[in-house]
Amino acid sequence: QGLKPIVSTESPPLIFGTTSKLASDLPATESFLGKNKVPDLQKLFQKADGLPVHLKRGVPDKLLYRTTMALTIGGTIYCLIALYMASQPRNQ
Repeated sequence: QGLKPIVSTESPPLIFGTTSKLASDLPATESFLGKNKVPDLQKLFQKADGLPVHLKRGVPDKLLYRTTMALTIGGTIYCLIALYMASQPRNQ
């Protein structure tokens, strides 16, 4: 006798009249997803080399970091100049 399954093993009825593509009809996932780079990046970012995580990938990260810092400092200076000019009375 044994135990009977609680959940039915039959496929549910179709909700829509047409079926979509089956997983077996799709191309292999390797062809369009490529290689999984996560383990390589985990090794790179977890390496204890004293660098902050936002600079671990080398020259492109340094370039982006320095550009961001330059724009931040430039924007701060621009805002301070604009506030100074706005605080001065206008000559008539």
